[in-house]
Amino acid sequence: MRTSASRGLVAGLLSCALLAGCGTADPAGTPSGGTGGTTKVRLQLQWFVQAQFAGFIAAADQGFYAEQGLDVQILEGGVDIVPQTVLAQGQADFAVAWVPKALASREQGAGITQIAQIFQRSGTYQVSFADRGITSPADLRGKKVGNWGFGNEFELFAAMTKAGLDPGRDVTLVQQQFDMQALLRGDIDAAQAMSYNEYAQLLEAKDPKTGQLYRPEAFTVLDWNRVGTAMLQDAVWANSERLASDKAYQETATKFLAGTLKGWIYCRDNVSQCRDLVVKRGSKLGASHQLWQANEVNKLVWPSQGGIGVIDEAAWKATVDLAMTTRNQDGKTVLTKQPEPTAFINDYVRTALDQVRASGLDVTGTGYQPITVTLNEGGA
Repeated sequence: MRTSASRGLVAGLLSCALLAGCGTADPAGTPSGGTGGTTKVRLQLQWFVQAQFAGFIAAADQGFYAEQGLDVQILEGGVDIVPQTVLAQGQADFAVAWVPKALASREQGAGITQIAQIFQRSGTYQVSFADRGITSPADLRGKKVGNWGFGNEFELFAAMTKAGLDPGRDVTLVQQQFDMQALLRGDIDAAQAMSYNEYAQLLEAKDPKTGQLYRPEAFTVLDWNRVGTAMLQDAVWANSERLASDKAYQETATKFLAGTLKGWIYCRDNVSQCRDLVVKRGSKLGASHQLWQANEVNKLVWPSQGGIGVIDEAAWKATVDLAMTTRNQDGKTVLTKQPEPTAFINDYVRTALDQVRASGLDVTGTGYQPITVTLNEGGA
């Protein structure tokens, strides 16, 4: 494992991710009208195919995009693909990206605008074994703290800042792989995890002391929603220049969002079916893990008090405020100035919501209840 003894590591990775990316998706051609009057659209995901993106996948598989006259190509993400960069470079028409990461790219010149907010809550945890005594961010002092870098650490740094800790001096930062092996081996004291992915990996692993799968009580979880340093995550971004001048693109944005919202509503009401769609799409994760993920992601989306996809201005402002005050291990903040008022717009998603609501669908999920998921060893 690589520690923060090399202070430039996380910063260098983040710079690579925010500016031009360590790599880009292959160009899929220029958006154009398809056969039968359809419009071809490229959507860039921010990670590999998994239930985190179930609503988009369902919208494609269930024909919600097709009924809008769209032929949507879903571009898989990965470690070396930065969705907001792919979008800004014209290699995608829309992209899914976390808000603070995308705003940092925007401040550095990326011409992107947020047009919808899918996740209403943060799914990021910092997890440790219960016997390490880490029950608050202040308890991270003097500990080996894992994080992925690439901008995923902003909430962690915000929590440490709030607790009076300096990420560059008061903890040992460890570059964490995208799994939980370092925590399970005892190489680090606390690990970054998504509620819908890496946390489940812990509960799918066997406790060598008992021979049984780990139970939740074996761990303590720092949930940034409860700590008060949560930032907005999965959002839909559009090309700013095209959004300002291209009427056809504006109309496509509304149609794309209408299909997308229907996809997420479908996954709220058909969790197992959406798990199956994701597995069919080629996810390498197991069936019980994907069902867990679909269920946990639903918890981040629903309920959506203002209607699914609407950007809550208070939550957006809180994310910006944290991004302007949170300091990394080098003392730098995520953002150096307030984003322009045009950084986000709700007009397109509100129009899409009106259309979806008119079709008789529940767009708020006020009565939403998650299902109960039993994880199998290894997520099988």
